Amino acid sequence: MADISTYKDAGVDIDKADTFIKSIRTLVKSTYRTGVLGEIGSFGGLFHLGADRYRDPVLVSATDGVGTKIKIAVRMNRHDTIGIDLVAMCANDIVVHGAIPLFFLDYLAMGQLSPEIATLIIEGITHGCKQARCSLIGGETAEMPGIYQPGDYDLAGFVVGVVEKDSVIDGSDIAVGHRLIGLAASGLHANGYSLVRKVLFEDHRYGVDDVIPELGGPLGEELLKPTRIYVETVLNLLRDFPLSGICHVTGGGLTDNMPRILPKACQAVVQRQSWPVPPIFQLLRDKGNIPEAEMLRTFNNGIGLVVVVGEEHVADVLLRLQGLHEQGYVIGEIAPRKNNEPPLVYI
Repeated sequence: MADISTYKDAGVDIDKADTFIKSIRTLVKSTYRTGVLGEIGSFGGLFHLGADRYRDPVLVSATDGVGTKIKIAVRMNRHDTIGIDLVAMCANDIVVHGAIPLFFLDYLAMGQLSPEIATLIIEGITHGCKQARCSLIGGETAEMPGIYQPGDYDLAGFVVGVVEKDSVIDGSDIAVGHRLIGLAASGLHANGYSLVRKVLFEDHRYGVDDVIPELGGPLGEELLKPTRIYVETVLNLLRDFPLSGICHVTGGGLTDNMPRILPKACQAVVQRQSWPVPPIFQLLRDKGNIPEAEMLRTFNNGIGLVVVVGEEHVADVLLRLQGLHEQGYVIGEIAPRKNNEPPLVYI
């Protein structure tokens, strides 16, 4: 007679997962805003929109992950900030449409559940949710032996926000003569890390604890800097200024992301020397012998978000950004685009 087998024998400990969920309830509840119904543990997360608060509401959603930046967190055995990146990548994607983030859900998959590491990850997600004004109302923690190696994990996030239909920002109001204001990034954010790891760890054998003089500290600390969440900043600007377009600079850099918001008759002219490029990007370019075009299409190069405004608002927007502790730069303008011309050019 064969021995009795259990799910735990196969590497999945349901009891440990249940205990973990119970242990993070206080963390999760700390993100709750008006509209959240119930608590985590239900089959679905409930949120009451309160339609009486809106005239013609449009829901805006986004999903994203943090890519191989997780490998840096694992190398450093530091997992308390990667959740901020997760929220940032999603929340920044919907606030560019003028949407207020409402709620967030996460997906965490591990080869074997480590409650300690998982709790740190959730702590980061809750910090990110508070910065983005949204509530963490549910998620999934999956234990998947055979898919993920011991110590490895993956993350995905899902956010839903709301905006009045007549206030949706889609770039259609962008016009010739409008200016591009770039907001400084906090670092690499969460894009390009496969190339980062190849250049710095594989080709040049750096360690995360190596102190790089031009970076002013350990390499790992620079690589793990959380993605900046621009929600508060954008919503503040929208109260007083007519932003005709907003671009989140993620995978693809300025090169691929700016064209996503431009009308066909418009061309973004970006002045390449109009903002300081942080040392980490110069290090990658030099150590990897990376062509300039590849740098601009892979990394944010120091600009995490771009807002498009009329020339008459530029000075006031820059002043407001300063008051919000954001560093802003006028990085270009909108020009007429002729047939067969690219939607973005660098000068």
